[in-house]
Amino acid sequence: MWADLYAGTGAVGIEALSRSAAHVCFVESSRAAVNLIRQNLDSLEIKTGFDLLHRQASLALRSLEAKGIQFDYVFLDPPYRLEREYEKALGIVGATNLLKADGVVIAEHSKKFELMEAAGELKRCRKLIQGDAALSFYSRNQRE
Repeated sequence: MWADLYAGTGAVGIEALSRSAAHVCFVESSRAAVNLIRQNLDSLEIKTGFDLLHRQASLALRSLEAKGIQFDYVFLDPPYRLEREYEKALGIVGATNLLKADGVVIAEHSKKFELMEAAGELKRCRKLIQGDAALSFYSRNQRE
């Protein structure tokens, strides 16, 4: 199960579905982006296997936590200018049971912005840089 936070066009979650993810929860606060995600899912004839939440990520995470939902993967990619969103989202995921014990959080960010090494029980275990972007990987259990 995947969470695609700050989903934008939904490309990451749609790719996860195309690679056999059982379920994707798209979370997006922009009405225009939510409509675009719906259009993209419709154009690909994807009718099941997802939820689309029109909400701020932090509020959606709290709601999902209250429902006892757990994810194998959480992908977050807020607009780079909203640096505090990384701290909020990572903090919530790291302090709750939203991520399965062997789950992974993947945060896409500007390579110029250094994300925290830890958030609650999450520890950064890997960082990849390509061009101007970076991916930071977090887990509860350190991976090699």
